[in-house]
Amino acid sequence: MTLQATDTGSAASAPALPLDAGTWEIEPFHSAVNFSIRHLGISKVRGRFADVQAELLVGERAEDSSVTATIALASIDTGNKDRDAHVLASDLLDVEKRPTMTYRSTRIHGAGEEWAMEGELTIGDVTREVTLDVEFGGVEGFPGQDRRHAGFEATGEIRRSDFGLDFAPGLLGEVVKIQLDMQFLEPVRS
Repeated sequence: MTLQATDTGSAASAPALPLDAGTWEIEPFHSAVNFSIRHLGISKVRGRFADVQAELLVGERAEDSSVTATIALASIDTGNKDRDAHVLASDLLDVEKRPTMTYRSTRIHGAGEEWAMEGELTIGDVTREVTLDVEFGGVEGFPGQDRRHAGFEATGEIRRSDFGLDFAPGLLGEVVKIQLDMQFLEPVRS
């Protein structure tokens, strides 16, 4: 069974992605959640979150499919431990109150390599709609493994103030750009 694109609303006429139905789990060694934000308006600080849990549930059609992800905010890495500790502190991100952020897709649509994923991002007790542009990289086997890998790149952006993270205006930019590089492992077959 395969995921069907539904741009035309007709699953029968839509091209198929070569993804077997079932739950695809994240392949953590080849997946990354990266971000960038302007500092003083003149340059960007880049970082990543190392602790990411995600799964891709592939249904018969795109509208029957979904993605969920949970990211531990304490796993932030901007390349500077002092900066990371400050970002996690109560006057900025406040990881004690906001230990995770979660994403749950609500709609997936597209065709070929170009897709869009609409969903809800929750940081602390605030949930907002976020749409990600998704590029499907394909499906490939890995030497020595029985399961195939599916690759995706997703990009988008959020506004800090939408999530109540409006600390340090002028020091930090309002927009946070997101880049996800994700690999998922196909379901285990019995």
